[in-house]
Amino acid sequence: MNDSSRGAPPTAGYSGYTDYWGPTDHGAAPAGPAYDALDTQQTRPMPIVPDGPANGGDQDDDREGARPGGPLFRDETPQEPMGAPSPPPPRKRAGRDLRAAIGVGLGLGVLVVTSLFIVKAVFVGVVAVAVVVGLWELTSRLDEKKGIKAPLVPLAVGGAAMVVAGYLRGAEGAWVAMALTALAVLVWRMTAPPEGYLKDVTAGIFAAFYVPFLATFVAMMLTADDGPRRVLMFMVLTVVSDTGAYAVGWRFGTHKLAPRISPGKTREGLAGAIVFAMVAGALCMQFLIHDGIWWQGLLLGLAVAATATLGDLGESMIKRDLGIKDMGTLLPGHGGIMDRLDSLLPTAPVVWLLLVIFVGS
Repeated sequence: MNDSSRGAPPTAGYSGYTDYWGPTDHGAAPAGPAYDALDTQQTRPMPIVPDGPANGGDQDDDREGARPGGPLFRDETPQEPMGAPSPPPPRKRAGRDLRAAIGVGLGLGVLVVTSLFIVKAVFVGVVAVAVVVGLWELTSRLDEKKGIKAPLVPLAVGGAAMVVAGYLRGAEGAWVAMALTALAVLVWRMTAPPEGYLKDVTAGIFAAFYVPFLATFVAMMLTADDGPRRVLMFMVLTVVSDTGAYAVGWRFGTHKLAPRISPGKTREGLAGAIVFAMVAGALCMQFLIHDGIWWQGLLLGLAVAATATLGDLGESMIKRDLGIKDMGTLLPGHGGIMDRLDSLLPTAPVVWLLLVIFVGS
């Protein structure tokens, strides 16, 4: 750029570029409107430059314009000095207390296996108690978050009766108990004002089907000669599927499976659930079930991985609609009873049906 682009040529008393920044020892700067404006510009304080980028970077703020920096703005991310090594990426952490989850899981496993192989009736009682607690959790959350008052008393009595009827009378007994429970819900709710009757009885019938009716298939599995082994395989495959999905998804998961329903689930986790469940199914059918064949276990494991995942997503939909993270706090590291039954409940009828097809009832 030549000198002509800087404005008027220097006159007497102008000492080159030194006088451009203001008066010097060589004399006062020339007077005139142009130089007065220039002098006004040069005496203006320098603007504060923000410490970080105006937009983007580590901040999620999408507003335009620079944000002032400095110690008064403590929400700003401090800038690392130039040349300093970048901090290591944060390590992945599990989303729950693993020690508590493992301890509670082992305790429940010991209780279930002990009751399963000692006296069948005791295990049926354990299932009935789990159903009643699950119904209490579900109806309590519906009342707290949505104002839906599904009648708990007929649900609890009918749910326990449904499990016992399924064990004693099979599928026919389970259907009859389900119908009577639905009728009891309709009649019980008539004792309250009519406002909200439809939504209350609808939620009650849904709860009766979702928790106790699906749980009756576990009791029906138990009626076979090798019933305890069938129930054990059903629980092992479901747990293995959940464990495979959790482990593989936590370590390798990058592609979301259903981000709007459950952001933590990934396609890699689903693949892990399928592989783990199919391998476990082949081993269980070959060595645990009488007349079972390994390839039947592969199909069974695939079905368990699918239904367990769908059951988990289904309860996630319910919890998102209610705006809660867990159905309860009864089991440290797990949440509530319903947070453990979410995969088991929809898996039970599928396993019962496939075992009847493969090896009979």
